[in-house]
Amino acid sequence: MKSIILKELKLMLKEKRSYFFLLIMPLLMIVMFGSIFGNTDNSTIDIHVIDQDHSLASKAFLGQMNHIKGIDLKQTSSKNTKDEIDKIKKGQLASVLVINKGFQKSLKEGKQADLKLYQDPSSASSVAPVKAVLKNIANGYREQKLSQTLAAKGVSKADISKTLAQPIQIKDVDTTAQGINYISQVVPGMTVMFVFYIMISMAKRFFDEKKSGLLARVQSTTVKPFQYLIGMWLPFVIIVIAQCVLLFAFGHWVYDLHLGDLAALGLIIICISICSSGIGLALSLIVSSENTAMVISQIIALGGAMVGGLWMPSYLMPSFVQTIGHFTPQFWAQKSLQDVIAHGAHISNVLEGLGILIAFGAAGLIVATLCFPRFLRSAAN
Repeated sequence: MKSIILKELKLMLKEKRSYFFLLIMPLLMIVMFGSIFGNTDNSTIDIHVIDQDHSLASKAFLGQMNHIKGIDLKQTSSKNTKDEIDKIKKGQLASVLVINKGFQKSLKEGKQADLKLYQDPSSASSVAPVKAVLKNIANGYREQKLSQTLAAKGVSKADISKTLAQPIQIKDVDTTAQGINYISQVVPGMTVMFVFYIMISMAKRFFDEKKSGLLARVQSTTVKPFQYLIGMWLPFVIIVIAQCVLLFAFGHWVYDLHLGDLAALGLIIICISICSSGIGLALSLIVSSENTAMVISQIIALGGAMVGGLWMPSYLMPSFVQTIGHFTPQFWAQKSLQDVIAHGAHISNVLEGLGILIAFGAAGLIVATLCFPRFLRSAAN
């Protein structure tokens, strides 16, 4: 069995196509998605402004907006509102805030100062944060006006503070561990997705053995079928483990991915390798041709990635898709990895996911064991 394992490892290391599917492609996908979406957590809200008043009051108003974290104020040089509205109609802008002439005068006279927010109705999600910021600042002006009115009527500062105090206070409580960002979705997601492409390599090796006649000669040797099967399977387990280690190391060193509990992460990687290679072993012995194995492998890898939450967080997908995803090994692999990487989980916290991954792998090994005698007979014929 040892000689079979060494033989398979040497052959796999010489197979250039394996490098492409198992290492180069996932690295390219991580780089592509990481470069595009890697900074989304630090993204800012762009607010385009036309200041037609050019007063101290308008500058003070814009100054308040500019000091809010996450706001990038962009004052347009155009004085023509129509030009900016045309940009909205063309889809070049989502919204434009216009401070009308007379803004300062209205405030001094105690009148309502109007601001106009031109917006694209189809970009409601982009405009909503802008509205929230403007409403927050407007409330500040309202409180200031109330404070001045109450003070003019002789109300004490203490009573004014009590009157203007918020009846409800919202406190931010961070419940996540360090390092949760889009990279925490991309690196595990791409790793799990391409791990299942090992099935293509496994099917190719078995059919190569069958075509060369080596598999037929196994029956005339002292090697037991079960030993041969394990000897063919273990190299792929080792390759998948190496694949995962390299991809997570790349994510850690290039994108500063926080890996969490390394013992838990290592155990998940081992279970993922048993799961993917176990399913691949069963597939290799069930299908009738290498092309069929490739098609089914693509369906399992891509279909599982789509419903298992590898491309986007599972909770963002429709409920029926989430339900389907729970029946895929990809979902449990991704969930376990993110629990460790993003939420600080340890081995005791991911036992359910580990058990399900092992169950998928064990089911594959059992099916492969049952189908192997038939596969041997087909090789002999």
